Amino acid sequence: MKEEVSESSIRLREMIEKAIADHKISRDDYDKIINIATEDGYIDRHEQALLSQLQQMIEDRLVKFVI
Repeated sequence: MKEEVSESSIRLREMIEKAIADHKISRDDYDKIINIATEDGYIDRHEQALLSQLQQMIEDRLVKFVI
């Protein structure tokens, strides 16, 4: 059975892909990403995978926080 991708997962992916392409993320954008992921009260496996990927890229300094 194929799991449907939620609307919030799609918006989350768009924001994370922008941060990856830019190699930077602002605190405001990071907060928006977290809000999108938690707005329905449930972080599905797609959202979790996207958040994990972003976090790993931040830790590896492939995506940097900017002020």
